[in-house]
Amino acid sequence: MKIGFIGVGVMGKSMVRNLMKKGFEVEIYARNKDKVTDVLEEGAVFVDEIRKLSQQNDFIITIVGFPSDVRSVYFDEDKILKNAKAGTILIDMTTSSPSLAVEINDKAKEYGIYSMDCPVTGGDIGAKEGTLTIFAGGDFEIYEKILPILQALGTTIVYVGQAGSGQHAKLANQIGVAGAIAAVSEMIAYAKHNGLNPKDLISVWNTGSAASTQLKVSAPRALDGNMNPGFYIKHFIKDMNLAIDEMQKIDIDLKMLHTVRDMYQKLADEGYEDLGTQALVKYYE
Repeated sequence: MKIGFIGVGVMGKSMVRNLMKKGFEVEIYARNKDKVTDVLEEGAVFVDEIRKLSQQNDFIITIVGFPSDVRSVYFDEDKILKNAKAGTILIDMTTSSPSLAVEINDKAKEYGIYSMDCPVTGGDIGAKEGTLTIFAGGDFEIYEKILPILQALGTTIVYVGQAGSGQHAKLANQIGVAGAIAAVSEMIAYAKHNGLNPKDLISVWNTGSAASTQLKVSAPRALDGNMNPGFYIKHFIKDMNLAIDEMQKIDIDLKMLHTVRDMYQKLADEGYEDLGTQALVKYYE
């Protein structure tokens, strides 16, 4: 199987490596070739135009930043949909708009192409270790065809329904993440302001009902002052806004999510948008 990969960033680079480890032939596109020299040295093949990459691969994976990036990379004249050959399967692993996923799926079928929305969760560690959780939306028979590819990238892979369903499942997941990271940040703030050392308590908290992945992974990073992004604040704000927008369509107010989004937006406005989500602790400092 020949795979074209677009979006060789924090997570994408590790995903490319895991595909190659499983024996897949991978071509990559990046706007800045200098930033992907390491994976090129490891066996990936560089293609300088998305048009070319789309024409010469059987499967195309995208994991880019924002829905606007997704729309551009799929719909622009020199990008994927206008150039991929009939029978190509497109796999968008960006967390994006469910309605956009449906639009891509419908347009792809007009060209004799197939599309799946397969957003992931698990962060940079999950990408490196190949243990991502993947939510797949689209036609089930196409899901079965791409399953070996998904299994090279993750350990928990679930088919959740037709086009757009993968995005809905991921956005629901992000609501849970928002609550968990906010809870961890407030745990740390409370402990610090009452003379406790949170570092001494993380392992204890994780044995009880407050245990969470955020407490296990994000809290130690935050307490060590490591704000490097496993997942960018700016991308998390995008995810929260997508979920809020979806529920506003049916006039339901996600109160907790609004609150956490506003906290992160304050940090972004102060210049912290390129830090990792664990930097929410700064809100309380």
